[in-house]
Amino acid sequence: MWLLTKYPTIILTIVHIALVLVCGLHILLRRHRQPESRVAWVVVLAAVPDLGAFAYLLLGSTNIGKARIARLKDCTRLLPKPDVAPGWDASNCHPGPRDGYGALFHVGQSISAYAPVGGNRAELMADSDAMIASLVHDIDNAHDTVHLLFYIWLGDHNGTRVAEALERAARRGVQCRAIVDDIGSRDFIRGPLWPRLEAAGVRLRRALPVGNPLIRMVKGRIDLRNHRKIMVIDNAITYCGSQNCADPAFLPKAKFGPWVDAMMRFEGPVVRQNQHLFATDWMGNGGDDIGALLAQPLSAVEPGFTAQVIATGPTYRNAAMAEMFETLMYAARRELFITTPYYVPTVGVQAALCAAGHRGIDTTIIFPARNDDFAVSAASRSHYESLLEAGVKIFEYGKGLLHTKSLTLDGEITLIGSANMDRRSFDLNFENNILLHEQATTAALRARQESYLADSRQISAREVADWGMGRRLRDNALAIVGPVL
Repeated sequence: MWLLTKYPTIILTIVHIALVLVCGLHILLRRHRQPESRVAWVVVLAAVPDLGAFAYLLLGSTNIGKARIARLKDCTRLLPKPDVAPGWDASNCHPGPRDGYGALFHVGQSISAYAPVGGNRAELMADSDAMIASLVHDIDNAHDTVHLLFYIWLGDHNGTRVAEALERAARRGVQCRAIVDDIGSRDFIRGPLWPRLEAAGVRLRRALPVGNPLIRMVKGRIDLRNHRKIMVIDNAITYCGSQNCADPAFLPKAKFGPWVDAMMRFEGPVVRQNQHLFATDWMGNGGDDIGALLAQPLSAVEPGFTAQVIATGPTYRNAAMAEMFETLMYAARRELFITTPYYVPTVGVQAALCAAGHRGIDTTIIFPARNDDFAVSAASRSHYESLLEAGVKIFEYGKGLLHTKSLTLDGEITLIGSANMDRRSFDLNFENNILLHEQATTAALRARQESYLADSRQISAREVADWGMGRRLRDNALAIVGPVL
């Protein structure tokens, strides 16, 4: 203490230098860090050492806490696998995708261990309100269980409709469980509907609860979130896509609205995979044991297409979702069509998208013209020039925030779900997607993508070339730190 009193400046300088050096060494030595991410953090640390060191201590890891990691991994390991259910006929459920696309599903299985399963059917919802109406109808007709997981649940018109349907189901004896992200749905948790659901008998959990922020920051990174959207009714119906439980107007960010989403309603064996994924999140966040549902007899598998749940997050293989996107891009033979609201790619994803254009694939990507995240929007536009030079067609959607996360491939393959093409989805958030192989369902989503195109403006190479120096400096500077966004 006397040293600090006598030589305060020297001691504080030594502490300051030590802190920066420790952070710098951790940046360079941490396992599974992408090189561009290391560079981004080093740039931040060099530019603003004090703030950079503090930011790295808060945001530099992808650790949700050792106890949480152990609990989630235990649930995944101990839960019955979907394919143990009576009636699961391997000859029907594992048909093997045609035309050489089987390798895509091998990648998906290597990520989250769900095998491709046949006998599935899907319906693309007409719009966000139609999806809510369909979900409410399914909940009102549920006999046994209703399981819902949302990143964001608002107490607006659509959010209230779903909550009231859950209340009705619980009161007639259906086992209802709902889990929401503790940060994404914080207003809903604090609002009147949360206690109403609990009073009606709905079992509720908060995903990745923050608790005391100071303690949470010591135990693990506070902004790692559960971004999934999972709905499973009676072990027989599931939904997958980009939509949260809210109105399209999305009042917290109404000036960017309406939010434009795409959701599919599935039946078939793939439902059991989404049930398993819900169970890991539910039990991993302190919910009761629902493993018995996974061992219930499977309904007779009817003719249908091959599909597979792909789940990613901080407890899965590093950069797994980025790898999935890259694999799909390199697999394209004729056409690749993507919609995403947020584009902060890894070097590999950007290279794969450019490679599709360079080898003559008809490649199109649509972004929203106005984005609710300024930094992400600027970082994404820094990549336009390279994409355009490769022959990728870029469009910006003008009638709201295009929130749909979709990829269609050669009129055969569809990827739909919660994952954006940015660093949060690649490295930080828990995400869920479904990969499927079928012409009719892919054609339906491809038509939806075409409808977005009709309300979009094409970005030309000339337009990008005419951007001023100030805009380029801003966009490229934000792209440099993009890996820390």
